[in-house]
Amino acid sequence: MFCRSRREILSGMESPERPPSSEKSLLASLTPRLKSTKEGKRRLRACLDDEHNEALAIMVAKHEALASLLAGIAEASPFLWRLVQRDSVMVMRLLEAPYRHSLGAIITAMAGAANLPDEASIMRTLRRLRSEAALLIAIADLGQAIDVVDVIAALSDVADAAVRAGLRFLLRQAVTAGQIDPPDESHPEQKLGLFVLALGKHGARELNYSSDIDLAVFYEPSAAGLASAADPDKLAVALIKALARMLNERTADGYVQRVDLRLRPDPGTTPIAMPVEAALHYYETVGQNWERAAMIKARVVAGDEIEGARFLKDLAPFIWRKYFDYAAIADIHAMKRQIYAVKGHGEIAVAGHDLKLGRGGIREIEFFVQTQQLVYGGRRPSLRGARTLDMLKALADEGWVTAEAVRDLTAAYCALRSFEHRIQMIHDEQTQRLPKTDEELTSFAGFCGFTRAGFAKALVHWLKLVERHYARLFEAVPGLASISGSLVFTGVEDDPETLQTLKRMGFKQPAIVAETVRGWHFGRRPAVATARARELITELVPGLLEAFGQSSDPDGALLAFDRALERMPAANELFSILKNNTDLRRVFAEALGTAPRLSQIVAQSPHVLDTLVDPDFARGSLSGAMARLSPRLAREHDFEMFLIRARELARAERFLLGTQVLSGVIPLHQAGAAHTDLAEALLGIVLERVQAEFAIRHGHMPGGSFVLAGFGKAGSREMTANSDLDLVAIYNAPDDAISDGEKPFYASEYYAKLMQRMIAALSAPMRAGVLFEIDVRLRPSGKKGPLAASLAAFSDYQAEEAESWEHLALSRARVLAGDAGLAEKVHAVLAKVLASPREAIMLRKDVAEMRGMMNQEKPGRDAFDVKDWPGGLIDIEFISQTLALLHARDVPAMLPSETDGRLNEAARAGHLEVGDAEALRESYAVQSGLMQAMRLFLPEGARIEETSANFKNRVAKLLDYPDFATLQADLAARQKQTRRLFERLIGPVIKPR
Repeated sequence: MFCRSRREILSGMESPERPPSSEKSLLASLTPRLKSTKEGKRRLRACLDDEHNEALAIMVAKHEALASLLAGIAEASPFLWRLVQRDSVMVMRLLEAPYRHSLGAIITAMAGAANLPDEASIMRTLRRLRSEAALLIAIADLGQAIDVVDVIAALSDVADAAVRAGLRFLLRQAVTAGQIDPPDESHPEQKLGLFVLALGKHGARELNYSSDIDLAVFYEPSAAGLASAADPDKLAVALIKALARMLNERTADGYVQRVDLRLRPDPGTTPIAMPVEAALHYYETVGQNWERAAMIKARVVAGDEIEGARFLKDLAPFIWRKYFDYAAIADIHAMKRQIYAVKGHGEIAVAGHDLKLGRGGIREIEFFVQTQQLVYGGRRPSLRGARTLDMLKALADEGWVTAEAVRDLTAAYCALRSFEHRIQMIHDEQTQRLPKTDEELTSFAGFCGFTRAGFAKALVHWLKLVERHYARLFEAVPGLASISGSLVFTGVEDDPETLQTLKRMGFKQPAIVAETVRGWHFGRRPAVATARARELITELVPGLLEAFGQSSDPDGALLAFDRALERMPAANELFSILKNNTDLRRVFAEALGTAPRLSQIVAQSPHVLDTLVDPDFARGSLSGAMARLSPRLAREHDFEMFLIRARELARAERFLLGTQVLSGVIPLHQAGAAHTDLAEALLGIVLERVQAEFAIRHGHMPGGSFVLAGFGKAGSREMTANSDLDLVAIYNAPDDAISDGEKPFYASEYYAKLMQRMIAALSAPMRAGVLFEIDVRLRPSGKKGPLAASLAAFSDYQAEEAESWEHLALSRARVLAGDAGLAEKVHAVLAKVLASPREAIMLRKDVAEMRGMMNQEKPGRDAFDVKDWPGGLIDIEFISQTLALLHARDVPAMLPSETDGRLNEAARAGHLEVGDAEALRESYAVQSGLMQAMRLFLPEGARIEETSANFKNRVAKLLDYPDFATLQADLAARQKQTRRLFERLIGPVIKPR
């Protein structure tokens, strides 16, 4: 036994020989060092004055050590003092007998409780015996009759006995009810197939005073006992549920043990009792290093011991690696690195220090030992033990640690565990945190046998010793701590400080966040199924959560990322890049948490995240879409796969564009041109492929040519993230031309069929969605006209039949894809038609009527519906298009042109006052920018007014406003000014009759 008595450790004296405690009564072994004040002595006197405690009073009067012990308990431990007051006869019985005799009697009585006739009886008996054991062990500990190793072993033995008794009772009940028919009814555990493993401190026989017990339950359904049940799986779960309740439930008699079943594989998704085969598969495929550490201490405490031993033998290769496993150092240490924080564990303290998790605490000693066991234990069987102090000595024997480390850490372990027990004795609470106030600390120091100053000096001494040795082991491993505080996601339970950290970061549902991140560590998503992926995600998480916390919707960002991981087969490259690039993490988080539309894209197509690592992202490249897309699509020889890939690449490009705008790489006012460039590139690539596919059966048209003209925002290069393509198909071919394919067509039918194929290729819904929605209603004669018009027919129609509204639309038309020679001819027709002389009054009247009709059909919901609202984008576009129709003859640069450029050209030529042009251009910049942002970042139909304040302010800043309120006020003012200018330049809006 390596741990000396607490008195010897704290005084630094050598251990004198003393007879075993079994040779004399517990009373005769007491040498307490508790310090009590008058209040403790007063409480003791009040208790002894009670006539029911006369015998105890006589005993106390004869033994000064007992008086000191009980006064200290009366002052410092309400829990123990209640037990003393409740049954003084029991107290005397425990004091008069040898300690080990009393402990053995309690454990024997617990075993016998399994034979009690009903649940109420065993629950009452186990609780009373647990209370008796708690008092016995506390008295022996506080009186220095036993040392820390004795204490933790005794607490563990009592827990073992309770678990065994509870399970044996439940099995007997199941036999009586005919639920199982075991081979031996007197020992129903034998060949049952079900076994209970104790893990953690319980498994190592190192329980602290008020510890919960970590149990994992597995079963072999084909074993004789369980196989006799109608439903082995259901029975196994029912038995363990009943056992946990029997031990855990608080009654008037208290409780037996707090049971934690969450150290089983992936507890969020698995039953509380697991089949052996499923458990072994889990550990072999996604088991984590912290689970290896937990299993180091595993031992069978109840149930089928033979089956349990077989399971642990089969699990040994998972726990003990064949080669020295140095990678485990970083992974295991990650648990501790994530605990350290600016607040809470950043430095050694006294008031409020956590003896378990804080710097220099018990956990560091345990990690110091367990990590090296995992590294070296595969090749050194002597390092495969469970008890911390045993393995610390074994490490020294094997030459892995120094004798100094063993001496220092052993002494520190015993001292800190002793302090830990005192904390828990106060209220029987599972806590390791020291009191914070001076008064409470002074009282606690006395309970430990110190003055306030003496306790602080001793504590800091032990903590610094531990910290020094721990730092030596892990000095080469980088830190993971978040600047925001503790972030612990290993294990199975929520760390309270982690939840507080997540709240400070901005997460509204920290428990869900913690469970989600824990799920990544459990490999619940395909992208984190490999050990390497989980190592990367462990290192990435703190920085990623900080980035998410700075977005408009941290919870939504995390959820979007989790959904993406669910759909991604692998993401190691992404994890690595995000881990090493702070700026990219920020952009990534903004995309997922600030822009719902972008997060939807990620959830639907996680591969779009690849675009964030593309060199074009950092460069903010607006051009070159054709060069990027063409070679990738050329590799797809199957036409359907070509269309699917085109949709996927388009989605990725739109996501790239959205993140570039959101992060400020691309100014918002340039988004329209970027969207249009993408559309033109895709249109050209798809047209070329569709023509080739069409020609396979229908051949080529001799002397024929074909183009696609874009109208609306595609024509003026002002497309948004979800703009339709307004297309008009125009061809030119000899009158009698016929295609040379297997199934030939005349020109009119040939090009109409070709256009049908184009529409289908662009807008057919596929698993990756549609490429573009297509609108062909602006073709000559509208719905009545053919899908493709000849150049002559198009020219004649526009010159002779088209109405004012059609020429208004024509003012933004240009060829987007197709034959270059025919494109020149089409542009010549457009220039000629649009330069025709017009009656200004009649044109303005027609435009005012069109605006009135549109206003009636789509009045706009509010001022943020910037396209249709009075004074919105349509008003400005109609002004610029009217000016173009009136002055294109002498200002050719107005055709075709973006709205902003057209207004500028009109002012330069003197057809628009400079002040009016400037007002309209500024209004257009604000409103078109706002529409671009809403279409880029919000799902279709969402209203910006209903988004978070962070999102609205983010949009405002993209538009160079200090906040959203300022943007809203300025928007309203500009819309009113724009409507006044419309009425002055065009005329009052004419309502339809």
